[in-house]
Amino acid sequence: MNALHEISNMMNESDKKAFIQHLSKKNKRKDVGNIELFNSLKTDDIKYKKNILENKKSADAYHALRKRLYDNMIDFMANRSFENDTSQENTIRRLIVVSRLFFEHKLIKTAFKCLAKAEVIAISIDHFSLLNEIYLTQLQFAHFNLSEPIEKMIEKFNANKKQLEYEEQLNLGYAVLRRELTAIYHEGRIVDFQALIQNTIQTHGISLKKGLTFKSLYQILFIANEYASINNNYALIEPFVVRSYRFISKKTDQADRHLYYHIYILYFIANFYFRNGQFIESLQYLNLMSTELEKQSGKYYQRFCLRYSLLLAFNENYLGRPQKAIEIAEKALSSNKKADPNDSNDIHLMLIVFYVQQNAGRNALKEAAKLNHTDSWYEKKMGMDWTIKKCLVEILLHAQQENTELALSRIKSFKRRYKKYLLTVNEERVIHYLLFVEQYAMKPEIIKTQKFQKAIEDFIIASQNGPKDILIMSFLSWLLAKVRRKTTYETTLNLLATYFPTTSYTL
Repeated sequence: MNALHEISNMMNESDKKAFIQHLSKKNKRKDVGNIELFNSLKTDDIKYKKNILENKKSADAYHALRKRLYDNMIDFMANRSFENDTSQENTIRRLIVVSRLFFEHKLIKTAFKCLAKAEVIAISIDHFSLLNEIYLTQLQFAHFNLSEPIEKMIEKFNANKKQLEYEEQLNLGYAVLRRELTAIYHEGRIVDFQALIQNTIQTHGISLKKGLTFKSLYQILFIANEYASINNNYALIEPFVVRSYRFISKKTDQADRHLYYHIYILYFIANFYFRNGQFIESLQYLNLMSTELEKQSGKYYQRFCLRYSLLLAFNENYLGRPQKAIEIAEKALSSNKKADPNDSNDIHLMLIVFYVQQNAGRNALKEAAKLNHTDSWYEKKMGMDWTIKKCLVEILLHAQQENTELALSRIKSFKRRYKKYLLTVNEERVIHYLLFVEQYAMKPEIIKTQKFQKAIEDFIIASQNGPKDILIMSFLSWLLAKVRRKTTYETTLNLLATYFPTTSYTL
C-alpha cells in the first residue's frame, strides 16, 4: 500500500467530500486530473493509471500529478486536524497565538487575559512545554504590565523550566529504551536490558522520586512492562504497579484530562495482575478501563478495544469460563475488522491456544491458517518473542492432531532458526521443552514410560521454581496433560492452583 492509499484510508466520507471540494476550488483548469486520481484510490483503478499514462505520453507527468496530490492531501489533513481539534492542548495554542496578535495591535489587557486563561488550562493538564511558551510570552511583554511583579513571572518560569527539563530527560530516556526494545523484539538484538535501563537513568538524570504526571507514569510503566515481558517475570514490576495505583487514586479529578494515558495505565495494571494469576483484580481494572473507553464519545475505543478484549478473554479463560472467552475473542475480531493488525494477530494466536486447550483441533487449524505470513515477516511486524510463541503453538497443534511429519518439520526449522538465539538469551528451557515435544511426536507411546514421565515432571517442577508467568505455564500444561492423560484445559487449571496458590479456579 502506497502513501496516497494510506492517507486516503485515514479519511472518512466527510473528509473525502471536503477534500474534493478543496481541490475543485484550487484547480484553475478543468484538465488537472487530481480529482480523478483521488477517486481512483477508492478502487485502485488500474485502467485509469494506464489511460492517464497513454494520454500524457509520459510517466513523469503521472508521477508529478501523484506528488502534487500527495502534497495537497498532507496540507488538507493538517488544516482539517487543526480545525477539528477541540482538545485543551489546541485551545492553549490558539490562545497563545491570538494573544500575540493582540499584543501586536496594542490590545494589551485582552492579550494578558488570553495568556492567563491559557496558563490555567496548561497547569491543569501538566503541559510544561506550552507553559514555557506562555511564561516566555508574558516575560516578553512584561513591560506592558507593571502591576504584575516581574520576579513572580521569573519564579513561575524557572519552576516550570525544572519540570520541563525533567520531562525532556524522561522523554529522551524513554526514546532510547523504546528504540532498544524495538531492536530486541524485531531484530533479535542481544542486549542486557537491565544494565541499559540503569545506564539510561544515570545518563539522563531520571529520578522516579520526582513528581509524576499521567504521561511520565505511562512511560515508566511501558518500559517496566516490557522489562517484565523480556524476563517472563511480572513480579519484578510490582512496586511500579503499586505506585501507579496510588497515583491515579489521588488524581481522579485530572484523569479525564489525560484520558489516553489513564486508559493505558489501567491496561498495564490489568495486564500485570493477569500475568501474575490474579484474575479477579485484573478484571476490576478492566472494568475501570471499559468505563474510560466510553468517555469523550468513545474517542479512544477503536484504539484500545482489541487489547481490552484480549485481556478480558484471557482472564475469563483461566477463571474456568472457556466458552465465554472464545465468544469474546471471536466477537472482537468480527466487529473490529479495521483495528490494528498487530492487535488482531494477538487475538488470533490466543484463539488457537484456546482451541488447543479444548482439543478443538479443526477450529485451531482454521485459525492458524489466518496467520499465513512467513516467520520472517512476523519477526519484523510482531517481534521475535511473539513469533517464537506462535511457532511453538503451531508445533503443539500439529503434534496434537497427529500431523507427525508436519510437526517434526516445524520443529526442525524452529531449531535451525531460533536455537542459537534462545541459547544466547539463556532460554535453554525452550530447547529442552521442544525436545520433549519432538520425542512425543516421533513416538507417542513414549509418554507411557516411567522414565519419560519422570523427566517431564522434574522439568515442570524446575520451571515452577523460576520466574512465574501464566503464558509459560500454559505451554507446560500441554506436556503435563499427556503424562497425566487428562485434557489440556483441566491440566492447565490444576497447574494454575500450584503455580499461583492464592487464586481459585473452577472447571
